[in-house]
Amino acid sequence: MKTKELLFGACLCMFTACNMPEKGMDVDVYEALDYCDAQVQRTLTELKAAEGTIDYSMMPRNIMDSLNTWHCRKATKDEWCSGFWPGVLWYDYEYTGKATIKEEAEKFTEPLKFLSQIPAYDHDLGFLIFCSYGNGYRLTHNPEYKQVILDTADSLATLFRPRVGTILSWPRNIEMFGGHNTIMDNMINLEMLFWAAKNGGNPYLADIAVSHADKTMKYQFRPDYTSYHVAVYDTLTGDFIKGVTHQGYADNTMWARGQAWAIYGYTVVYRETLDPRYLDFVQKVTDVYLERLPEDYVPYWDFDDPNIPNVPRDASAASVTASALLELSTYLPGKKGEEYKNAAIKMLASLSSDKYQCGKSKPAFLLHSTGHLPNNSEIDAAIIYADYYYIEALVRLKNLIENKAVI
Repeated sequence: MKTKELLFGACLCMFTACNMPEKGMDVDVYEALDYCDAQVQRTLTELKAAEGTIDYSMMPRNIMDSLNTWHCRKATKDEWCSGFWPGVLWYDYEYTGKATIKEEAEKFTEPLKFLSQIPAYDHDLGFLIFCSYGNGYRLTHNPEYKQVILDTADSLATLFRPRVGTILSWPRNIEMFGGHNTIMDNMINLEMLFWAAKNGGNPYLADIAVSHADKTMKYQFRPDYTSYHVAVYDTLTGDFIKGVTHQGYADNTMWARGQAWAIYGYTVVYRETLDPRYLDFVQKVTDVYLERLPEDYVPYWDFDDPNIPNVPRDASAASVTASALLELSTYLPGKKGEEYKNAAIKMLASLSSDKYQCGKSKPAFLLHSTGHLPNNSEIDAAIIYADYYYIEALVRLKNLIENKAVI
C-alpha cells in the first residue's frame, strides 16, 4: 500500500512540475489558498459583534494602510463592491469544502437579492450579482440563485442604448461627462449577460454584450491598444465624442486596472463567442500591459505616472490580470499560451510574497492596492476586489495544475 502511495505521489509531483513554469517563478498554490482560508476565518471572527452575531448586510470593503480592521459598508444599490466578499467565501468553499464556509457564503449572498427586484442603478450589477450569486449557483445549482441572475441580467439590459451600442455605465454622470458614458470596468459585466442568454434568459442579452464589446473595441482604445477609462458618446446620435479618464493619471495614460479590466473582459468575450477577432484583440491589449510591467509584475497604479517609481502599486490590477491570463493561456496552445501562463504565475508569486500579503498585520489577503488616486480614495490599501480576483486566480491555477478546466 505504501509503495502505491509513494508512486502516486511521485507521479503527482512530476505532473505538477510539468505544469509549472521554470524555477524562480514558482508559487505554492495550496499554501496560498490555505493562507486565504485562514484570513477568511479571521475576517469572520472580526465581523462578529460583541454578542457573537454578524450583520450580513455589512460587507468588508477596505483596510487602509494605517489600520488593521475591515472598514465595512452596507450592501446598497450604490455600493459596487458588495458582491466581492460573498464571492471570496464561495471560492474559499470551493477550495476547502467546509460546510461552515458554505453557510456563511449563503448568508452574505442573500442581502444582495434586492438588486434583482429594483431598476438598475448603474452597470455594476455584474460585479454585485455574478460574483456572489453567480459563483453560488455554479457551486450549488440552487434554482433561486439562477432566477436572481436572470432577473438582474434583464435589469442590466435596460441600461443598453441601441443608438449608441453600449451599456450606459453611470446614468448619474451623463452631465458630468457630457454624454453617454461607458467605462472599461463595464466589460466585466458582460459575462452575466452571456450566461443569462445561455441559461434561459432572452437570447438578445448576448447581442447586447457583443454590441458593447464591439463598440468599446472600436473607440475605447488608442492605436497602441492602451485603453481610455471612459468613452463618451453623443446621447442622441451615438457618435463617439471623446476618451477620458476618471480614475487614471490623465486622459492619455494607461490606468493599470482599466487595462486589466479590458484583458479580463475580452478574454470572456472570446470564450463566449469563439470569434477569433476577440482572441487577436485581447492579445494586443495584453502585450502592451505585460511589456511595461516592473520587475515583480505588479503594476504601478498608472503606467504613465511621471513620478514612477515613487508612486503606489496596484495589487488589484495584478490579481485581475493574473486570473484573466490563466484562462486566456488555455485558448492559446504553444509559446504564446505558455508566455501568458508564466506571466500570471509571476504575478501570483509576487502577490503571495511577504511584500504583498497582509500576513498577520490585517485579516485581508493583499496589501498595496489603489482604488481612486485622483479622488484621494483607497490609496495603498487592502481592498476587497483585489482579494476576490486573487483567490479566483489561485483556484484557477490549482485547476490547471490538477488538469481540470480552468473555470
